[in-house]
Amino acid sequence: MKNNKLLKNTFLDLFLKIILWSLFLPALITLIFSILKRFNYQWLYDINPNIYVSFKSFVYGFFDSFNGLIILVIIWLIGILLIIYFLVKKYNNFIYSLTSQAEKLLSDESLYIELPKELEVFQKELNHLKEDNLKNKRKAQENEQRKNDLIVYLAHDLKTPLTSTIGYLSLIDEVKDMPQKQREKYVKIALDKAYHLENLINELFDIARFNSETIILDKQKLDINMMLSQLKEDFYPILKENDKELILDITGSLEYYGDSEKLARVFSNLIRNAIYYSTSKEIDVKTIKNKDEIIITFTNEGEISEEKLKKIFEKFYRADMSRTTKTGGSGLGLAISKEIIELHKGNITAMSKDNKTTFTIKLPII
Repeated sequence: MKNNKLLKNTFLDLFLKIILWSLFLPALITLIFSILKRFNYQWLYDINPNIYVSFKSFVYGFFDSFNGLIILVIIWLIGILLIIYFLVKKYNNFIYSLTSQAEKLLSDESLYIELPKELEVFQKELNHLKEDNLKNKRKAQENEQRKNDLIVYLAHDLKTPLTSTIGYLSLIDEVKDMPQKQREKYVKIALDKAYHLENLINELFDIARFNSETIILDKQKLDINMMLSQLKEDFYPILKENDKELILDITGSLEYYGDSEKLARVFSNLIRNAIYYSTSKEIDVKTIKNKDEIIITFTNEGEISEEKLKKIFEKFYRADMSRTTKTGGSGLGLAISKEIIELHKGNITAMSKDNKTTFTIKLPII
């Protein structure tokens, strides 16, 4: 849309120049003949009196005779045609410059586009597009590399729990007279390894789904405070296992029109991250309703470096590069959360300061 406007302005500029020259040229011719009338042309008389008389009669009678007016129109038309020719040639050179430099737009090299001064606005726009294009390409390559690395890691990690599960189940199958207590122990270990295996497989499915699916919202009326209270109950076993406590700073109901399932996924991601990364027992969740928006904050102790904060919402990025199931993850949770919140016309940010990390969600009230 912006480029179309620039193109229209360029052609409008060409049209206005032609109109201005069309008006200026008769005035210029009139001025020239007015100046010519002021001379006595003695030098011409000295050369040839007959030429002097003819020329002076032509100059003085130019605007008074029909032939003079015809000549004026012919001069004017020739002048306009020459002006149009040179202007069109000039703009044709501009177009040639644009097309020849446009090849740099799609190239992977960091070559800046250079255009004539008159096309400075186009130059800035094209260089801006090129920078965005290079940035998106680099980002896509980084994401692809992270995804490939993650798949390799997960494929490698699948072997360990699978081997352990098969090993313990084989022991149970082979030793028929195994003591009940020992059998129960091996069954529990095999079950834990099977759960571990399931989590790893789910991560692989998450990667496949994220690449192929488009998130579609199913909006309805919901109560955010009630949703958070329910999530607190759902997370009770994990909170207890990790010796953590979820503190909800909420009051009454907090109605919102959105996709309850998708928002619950966002809140769950943030709570789960806080449980695994918090260095203290308490995890604070607070909701505030302003005139125009709802603000939800998730705060826990523990600091994230500024470098990691810049990438934390990118696909396949993991702040903890260890490959454990609990903390490693597929690196998709926060990327998906960001997409869901933005589909609700809101935004999600992360801040880490004074050994506290806070994720803030802002949802506009529409």
